[in-house]
Amino acid sequence: MTSFSDLVAKRFSCRAYKPDPVPRAMVDQILEAARLAPSACNRQPWRFAVATEPGLRRRLVEEGFLPGLGMKWAGEAPVLLVMGMAKSFITHTLAPALSGVDYPLLDLGIAGEHAVLQATELGLGTCWIGWINPKAVRKIVRWPPSVVPQAILAVGWPDQLPRPAIRMSQAEMTKFLD
Repeated sequence: MTSFSDLVAKRFSCRAYKPDPVPRAMVDQILEAARLAPSACNRQPWRFAVATEPGLRRRLVEEGFLPGLGMKWAGEAPVLLVMGMAKSFITHTLAPALSGVDYPLLDLGIAGEHAVLQATELGLGTCWIGWINPKAVRKIVRWPPSVVPQAILAVGWPDQLPRPAIRMSQAEMTKFLD
């Protein structure tokens, strides 16, 4: 069994996918991992739309991504997992006004990372894409105005080797308080 540390180290942003489909059971495991994530006030603001049909994936890439970065590779992933946030008065308006913290966005990040790590454990590659047009994506996945698309997770069998990622040292990012 892979340790958590090994799993985290193994995860990378995959930008090349084999055309082989991802079994529905694996997609369900990924969604279940996301569902189990903690959230502020247990509001569970996340919503997911799963696109596996090639025409729908192509439409998400062509119409739902912002221009300029040329991310056609994302449409090659056999699964595009649209991650959205359901608006709530308490966590979207009241809590941020009092604390300045965007709790639903943090919650969605936790759920999304649960999904990414589950996919990694299953041998799948992922890439978190935030370069989207939320209005266009909402229309494509037919979500109501109360659900705001935040990101798309490309998921599939990697057709590339991980590239070494440059990360800052622990000393650069950490301040120990005595």
